[in-house]
Amino acid sequence: MLEIGRISRPHGVRGEVSVLLTSNRTERLDPGSVLETANGPLEVRSARPHKGSWLVVFEGVHDRDAADALRNVVLLGEPIDDPDELWVHELIGATVIDQDGIARGTVTRLLENPASDLLELDSGTLVPVQFVMSHTPNDEIHVDAPVGLFDLDEAVSERDQD
Repeated sequence: MLEIGRISRPHGVRGEVSVLLTSNRTERLDPGSVLETANGPLEVRSARPHKGSWLVVFEGVHDRDAADALRNVVLLGEPIDDPDELWVHELIGATVIDQDGIARGTVTRLLENPASDLLELDSGTLVPVQFVMSHTPNDEIHVDAPVGLFDLDEAVSERDQD
């Protein structure tokens, strides 16, 4: 299960809650969707965007007290099978291979960046996600990197060998 959001607080008196969605897949909040929590499943009755978050009504949550009981609950969902999407859980631990077939390091985390999210490698190199050409989940990521992107890695390697 993947974390897709978190309930932040109640909104109003009729059981609506504010949800901070961490997924870019808003269909996760479609009516009828079922999200998992540590306390069991929640079925979405309705959802609408509101000031950078979502206002959601869950089945069986009819008043402010019930909504307040959901404060800070983490929402989980099954991974969506979409071969055109890059999923963080499939990138972490994968080896980045450049266009010349050289392994450049292992992805340790994904950093959010306004221009393009960045793959951080165990070497410290940051590789913009826009350079990813293909990937095999949890194994390899093939990139078409511009000249010079990995020069710092090579300079450090040469220095360490001296």
